Amino acid sequence: MSRPSMLCGSCLKHPRAFDATFAVIDYAAPVDQLVLALKFGGRLALAPVFAEMLGNTIRQHMLIATEDSTLPDVLTAVPLSATRLQLRGFNQALEIAKPLARRLALPLQHDLVRRQRDTLPQSLVRDLEHRRSNLRRAFTIPPEAIEQIRGRHVGVVDDVMTTGETLHEFARTLRRAGARRITNLVFARTP
Repeated sequence: MSRPSMLCGSCLKHPRAFDATFAVIDYAAPVDQLVLALKFGGRLALAPVFAEMLGNTIRQHMLIATEDSTLPDVLTAVPLSATRLQLRGFNQALEIAKPLARRLALPLQHDLVRRQRDTLPQSLVRDLEHRRSNLRRAFTIPPEAIEQIRGRHVGVVDDVMTTGETLHEFARTLRRAGARRITNLVFARTP
């Protein structure tokens, strides 16, 4: 979980649109191979395992009384573009979000935010500025979803947080719709 005292220099220089991040584990060997097996190998049986571990991490944190220990009002998952979803056949973030929502007894609204344009995979974009521009205006909120976002604490589920640019842009989109608080719930995070 990110706390103001734990922010790196880059995060201090470029504040993020989200409020907190929960991650189960560092995205490093051998965990990276499990994530890739889900994402590109279609090993969907890993998604409930990731969700259980993420749920345990969140529950453990909630035992520690802090200002950000409240559960979100609603969960959503970072969407794939229509093209990428068709090629892959599933959205790995949504596959993790489904059992996580059940485990935490939270509503899951997978259609709160849509990816309005196909972007290059962030893994292919190395330069930080290009990562930012690659995602600019990639997400949109359907008009019917605004009332489900305004004034609420939204939990955003994703498989991996690398530089945080995808989650930052996603959170910016939620902020424009009036989200009160945004918490990222990711399985793995690049150290």
